[in-house]
Amino acid sequence: MRQHPLPTVSDASGATTQSLHRARQALKKVPEVTVFFWILKLLTTAFGESSADYLFQVFGLKPLIALAIGTIGLIVALILQLTARRYIAWIYWFAVAMVAVFGTMAADVAHVGLGVPYQASTMFFVTVLAVIFVTWYVSEKTLSIHSISTRRRELFYWGAVMATFALGTAAGDLTAKTLGWGYFSSTLLFLAVIAVPALGYWKMGLNGILAFWFAYIVTRPLGASFADWMGKATLSGLGLGDKWVSLALALAAIGFVWYLTVTRKDMQDE
Repeated sequence: MRQHPLPTVSDASGATTQSLHRARQALKKVPEVTVFFWILKLLTTAFGESSADYLFQVFGLKPLIALAIGTIGLIVALILQLTARRYIAWIYWFAVAMVAVFGTMAADVAHVGLGVPYQASTMFFVTVLAVIFVTWYVSEKTLSIHSISTRRRELFYWGAVMATFALGTAAGDLTAKTLGWGYFSSTLLFLAVIAVPALGYWKMGLNGILAFWFAYIVTRPLGASFADWMGKATLSGLGLGDKWVSLALALAAIGFVWYLTVTRKDMQDE
């Protein structure tokens, strides 16, 4: 009868390390940061801007109905995301899309409904985001999305995400409308700004966590300005219509999410 050799200490240690790594990966609730992450971030960001504006157009004098729809969508999406036991592509990106819609509505309601200037709302959301980051770091000693494996860290993460979306909407409207630069010039401006963390990380050794959140924040006004440029007929916009722009963006995002679900390319360390 053949006897199998007993595992050595090094074999056991390696197996334990691999098991712990797999366990940590199973607990992660966010995707790996790849080129697909940034493509979908921009698509969902732009979708949030155009679809929120379209809902406000549809309900016209009853903006609270549009806001209620956005709020319900956000609640449903966050419940799905927070109760999921692991990262699931369609749930995660559905949550991001609903945060984008709600963030646009929050900034627009503050300006149009309450008369808050874009300068003031931009500084308010900057302050909110800074408070979230400081509290998150003091509590968890890291702001890395690679460490999102506990409920508390996940709540900090989504709080920061919501603040970045509202901030980006206000900042994009500030440059396009208040400063009068128009949507196309604003798109070019934020495209140049987002190159700063990209080049800083790639060529100058910029801290990865700082580079990520810098780029993450800027994708919001970049995507929002691009969506407004495509959909609006004012401020240098092409006037294609918010309905059609949001539909095209939604179909593109669904296509990428399906691709990632099949290929799992957003789970490289699995």
